[in-house]
Amino acid sequence: MTDTHVVLDDTAMVAAGRGNLLASRLIHRAHAEAGWHLYAPACALVEADRERPGTAEHLAALPALTVLDLDLPTALALALAADTTWAQAHTRYAAAPTPERPAGAVVATVDPQRWKGQPVRVLDLTP
Repeated sequence: MTDTHVVLDDTAMVAAGRGNLLASRLIHRAHAEAGWHLYAPACALVEADRERPGTAEHLAALPALTVLDLDLPTALALALAADTTWAQAHTRYAAAPTPERPAGAVVATVDPQRWKGQPVRVLDLTP
C-alpha cells in the first residue's frame, strides 16, 4: 500500500472550519485509515486563523493532523520565495519531495488557480 500525503493550504483550512464536506471527508480519512497523512504548515495555519479566528486551535487539536513547524531550514527556504505569501510558500515547501515522501505531497485547496504553474499536485476541495 502506498501512503497518501496531503498538505492543507490556508484556504482548505478555512473551508474545513466552515464545514466543507470534502475537507471533512479528508480529515476523517486521515483519522480512520492507515497510510493517510494530513499536514498543516504553521504559516498557512496562521493565515487561516486570521481569515477565520479559531481555525488554528481547532485544527491543531485534531489527532490526525500534523502541524509543520517553521524551523530554520524552512524559514530559509521561505525567505527565497518572494513571489508568494508565507502561507503559500510554506505549503509549497511542505509539499515538495523529501526522503520520507519521495513523491512529495498533494496540496488540498479550495483555490486551485492559486497553484497554477506551481510545482505541486492539487486536490480541489471546491464544493
